[in-house]
Amino acid sequence: MSGKKQVVKEIPLISVPSGDGHGVAAPIRPTTVPSQDGHDSASLSPFQIAQRQFDEAAQYLTGVRPEYLAKLRLPERELTVNFPVRLDDGAIRIFTGYRVQHSMLRGPAKGGIRYHPDVTLDEVRALAMWMTMKCAVVGIPYGGAKGGVACNPKEMSQGEVERLTRRFTHEISSIIGPHRDIPAPDVNTNAQVMAWMLDTYTMKVGHPSPALITGKPIELGGSLGRNEASARGCPYTLRRAAKRLGLSVSGASVVIQGYGNAGSISASLLREDGCRIVAASDSQGGVYNPKGLDPQALSYWKEENKTVATYPDGDFVTNAELLELPCDVLIPAALERQLTGQNADRVKARLIGEAANGPTEPEADDIFHDKGIFVIPDILANAGGVTVSYFEWVQNLQSFSWDEDEVNRQLERIMDRAFDQVMEIAEEKKVRNRVAAHILAISRCTKAFHLRGVYP
Repeated sequence: MSGKKQVVKEIPLISVPSGDGHGVAAPIRPTTVPSQDGHDSASLSPFQIAQRQFDEAAQYLTGVRPEYLAKLRLPERELTVNFPVRLDDGAIRIFTGYRVQHSMLRGPAKGGIRYHPDVTLDEVRALAMWMTMKCAVVGIPYGGAKGGVACNPKEMSQGEVERLTRRFTHEISSIIGPHRDIPAPDVNTNAQVMAWMLDTYTMKVGHPSPALITGKPIELGGSLGRNEASARGCPYTLRRAAKRLGLSVSGASVVIQGYGNAGSISASLLREDGCRIVAASDSQGGVYNPKGLDPQALSYWKEENKTVATYPDGDFVTNAELLELPCDVLIPAALERQLTGQNADRVKARLIGEAANGPTEPEADDIFHDKGIFVIPDILANAGGVTVSYFEWVQNLQSFSWDEDEVNRQLERIMDRAFDQVMEIAEEKKVRNRVAAHILAISRCTKAFHLRGVYP
């Protein structure tokens, strides 16, 4: 791609449906937008890709002051912490962690905490921005945040992970809180890590504060259905999309990259719908069996052997090969930037549900659009987790618990409504689903900015 685009300027924008029935107008220019520096997405950082997605959608809005868009292109607050942790052998190691609050225009910041060797400030910025968009798409009263520590918890003992968690929580405690910024699990973190965070924060403030954290154990105020929610939202949207495409869910072949929490639970839920899970992978590789895999047996195997790559009931495939397998549905549920301009043309799926954050680069989006592959973007497909986190937060604030059927019923209602609103925009403006989802999200955020005004 070539050319430059000045983003923050007076550009014609349109009204978009936000649950109030307002309509949309026709597009004013093509949906493919070059980056500000003229580079393709392979040379862009994750945060530059998030901004590029924002810019592509922002051009379709009218009546929005350019400074509103300028604010949403940048995080409100960033915190970098370097802190010591005592290891089991007595050595002290310095770790680096981050917490980025992208926006609080629509409510407290909300976003997960990930532990991974490749965590960077730029990545956390992008994830925080996507969280803002995600919360706005499904219409829950949160802004976006994200956090992480550059570490490899797979090479650490449980005691070391606990000490790291408690010290990191202490370091970021000045900017988090039940009415300010509410963390949750993400890559390589879980309910136990959330329990340590909650306990550390409680010791610091001197009183119980269950609404600080979501995704925590049920015994500490967690919500029924929260553990499955990050995965459950994706099958809900896939069912909706399949019906739209005239694709039968029963018998559909499914490939899943990333057999962690979201991937494994998605596999089990889709198996219940009659889907055939033909391949799954983790960081060490994957397994392929066109006749179908048993998700539960695969989960047991991974628990015992730390990978699905050695599962005996199928053939080994690399993660790169897995993405190009013949299937009806592809679910990227691992890390960012898995579907690129280099491999997108070889993807054979009819439908892609992004259970991971940022798995598709812009060039791949263009290729999928040209090939007629239906993509459910991450800020819609994987919004189930933050939606049920909102339910958990509300239950904590009210000191009242919902049963799991109620949680799932409310989640399906919200996911179906958001899917339909995004599809309405996509059809009216003739834009890709990702652009439509961002249009809806940006519209809601800029409206909140307009209503709040500027202090002082």
